[in-house]
Amino acid sequence: MDGNERTGERASVGEEAEIPLAELPLHSTNLLTVLDADGVIQYESPSIERIYGFEQAELVGESVAQYFHPADREAVVAAFEEVVSSGEYTVEAAEYRHEQADGTYRWVETIMSSKATSQGYFVANTRDISERKHRERHLEAVNDRLEEFVEVVSHDLRNPLNVAQARLELAREEVESEHLADVANAHDRMETLIADLLSLSQLDSQLTETEPVALPRCAKACWQTVATGEAAIAIETDRQLQADRSRLHQLLENLFRNAVEHGGEAVTVTVSDCEDGFYVEDDGRGIPAAERTQLFDAGQSIDSDGTGLGLSIVEQIAEAHDWRVRVTDGTDGGARFEITNLD
Repeated sequence: MDGNERTGERASVGEEAEIPLAELPLHSTNLLTVLDADGVIQYESPSIERIYGFEQAELVGESVAQYFHPADREAVVAAFEEVVSSGEYTVEAAEYRHEQADGTYRWVETIMSSKATSQGYFVANTRDISERKHRERHLEAVNDRLEEFVEVVSHDLRNPLNVAQARLELAREEVESEHLADVANAHDRMETLIADLLSLSQLDSQLTETEPVALPRCAKACWQTVATGEAAIAIETDRQLQADRSRLHQLLENLFRNAVEHGGEAVTVTVSDCEDGFYVEDDGRGIPAAERTQLFDAGQSIDSDGTGLGLSIVEQIAEAHDWRVRVTDGTDGGARFEITNLD
């Protein structure tokens, strides 16, 4: 800072520090292209050398469309024609591949508006998005591998497991052994693990549709689908909420299953209201505070028999709804899971 800035005085217009408007394109990281109504290039800023490798004036007088990748050309030309012919102010964005000086193509995004210059020219603002496209392609490859994994889990693992379960039932008819009970428990855990893996892999961060859902009716239906044994449920809410019904079912089922598995054989599970949401709590042994920070991480489980995926699924479903989930102490010493930010 100089003395004028420290005393609150402003520098006058026209001092040497002022950048002439004509030089602004030199400082832009984006490419500014001026086109006539036919898409013929009238001007391109110096950024063309950095982005495409062409000399600044090398493409002036040529149709810009001939440098678009053939697979992208029709869509980009249609967007430009929409801008040119629009009777109202219109902004169009297009992602496409543009040819470079070496003959290869680079992914870019161009923003065009229907507000023409006084000479009837149109200005297009283009930026390099090749790194983003590279990340997107990598993510697509990862998702493809995940889909293959889901296919293996749903078919190649379930089929031999079903055979093993059937053989176990036949063995129990012929032999009495405590070891067979351990085999059955291992089969049940494998079945739960497969189901949780499938649920986790198929979750999407975006919701396609939500609807009004009555929480009491939903909680009652979910309780009936979980193996609850001697456990009991108390539903003390009449809340209506906006949710993806099937995912809310998943969330509640996983919380109920978690309470029954970790709270004890005769646990009582309560569904009730809290500020800005609802909670599911039990009167079991609770969760130590030291174990809560990583409780929602995939693979983390309170007991060695758990899959460690159920609560991770709960968190992902909550985040997809823009809800918040946290675990705290229950009223009677058990664990309470609060789902908030519903409004």
